[in-house]
Amino acid sequence: MLAYETFAKLRQFDTPTICNVIEVFDVRPRNTGYMDRRIVAAFPEMPPMVGFAATATFRASIAPRASDAYASLSDQVERFGELSGPAIVVFQDLDEPSAGATFGEIMCTTYQAFGAMGLITSGTGRDLEQVRQLGFPVFTNGACCSHGYVQIPQIHIPIQVGGITIHPDDLLHGDCNGVTTIPKEIASEVADIGAAYVAAEMVIISAMRESRGDFKRLNAARAESKAQIEKLRAQVSRAKRRAN
Repeated sequence: MLAYETFAKLRQFDTPTICNVIEVFDVRPRNTGYMDRRIVAAFPEMPPMVGFAATATFRASIAPRASDAYASLSDQVERFGELSGPAIVVFQDLDEPSAGATFGEIMCTTYQAFGAMGLITSGTGRDLEQVRQLGFPVFTNGACCSHGYVQIPQIHIPIQVGGITIHPDDLLHGDCNGVTTIPKEIASEVADIGAAYVAAEMVIISAMRESRGDFKRLNAARAESKAQIEKLRAQVSRAKRRAN
């Protein structure tokens, strides 16, 4: 379980900042661990979403054996209790292209009632205005007016969404810029040094706001910003720890 303070800190930062801070730790290649442009925030005005992946697959193109479209919903929310903290529901849509909306108002209301922080699907969603009113962040590959033959074949398994594999209980961070995973072993440190990383970036931003077109000031600010980030890297880099 992550401490409440860690969750609160992580939500203070946008997702690009989280990605930048993760790079400082040297725990994975810089072109991995985040979803591609197919996964888009339906409500980009909402604040960052942080939680643990409650994974599932979805299909809407084939009539299920059970007549109840929401037959798997109870099993799904019951397994939220196996996660390390609040859930983010993550669906891999098995239909290509999407044959029906992965979620709507009923499903999102249910997930939210059981503590979920948001939802991600490689497919589509509907009832978007109603879901917006819930204040429930959703990330999709589009919209679809019908749910088709809703079925959730599997839950709590590794899935493919947005070009990456998501495992049950992966820690996720998402906002209007997209969604990234956060390695859980560094999550508290990412939260702790986030403000220092932002401060290092602000060295350049502040300098350029104060002195537009000043190359000397730009170069000095870049050098200072880089020095501050390198200091953070020396403090937390896993690669350097392994070398020692």
